[in-house]
Amino acid sequence: MGCELCERDGGSVLWRDDFCRIVRVSSIDYPGYCRVILNRHASEMTDLGAGERERLMRAVFACEAALRDLFRPDKVNLASFGNQVPHLHWHVIARHADDRTFPDPIWATPRRASGVPGEGRAAVPDARLGTSLAALLERAAG
Repeated sequence: MGCELCERDGGSVLWRDDFCRIVRVSSIDYPGYCRVILNRHASEMTDLGAGERERLMRAVFACEAALRDLFRPDKVNLASFGNQVPHLHWHVIARHADDRTFPDPIWATPRRASGVPGEGRAAVPDARLGTSLAALLERAAG
């Protein structure tokens, strides 16, 4: 049985090192939807050593900071499920009060019709988000 996140990137790669990658999930309704994915196969945070857990969470927090800066969300959702894909990854999702399912999770029944995200949200290109992530992660490592 193969693992989807071992075999594929899981989205458009914004930043990567030898330990993990940050990808943008293609979603018209949630343009600030990213995943932080461990590069090797593990299913739970406790499968990692303490230093690895800290390293992975630095990437999650850098992703949150970049989304807050570039998308100006009302809230950022962080989640690590792995029920369908048991490969350690974190969802980092910029949420806005006018998005399809707010204040419910993005997987909930929509409250509003799908539409064009608020001004400027979809216009943040991958390159700009990737540059922001790289700078934040470099500062965090320093």
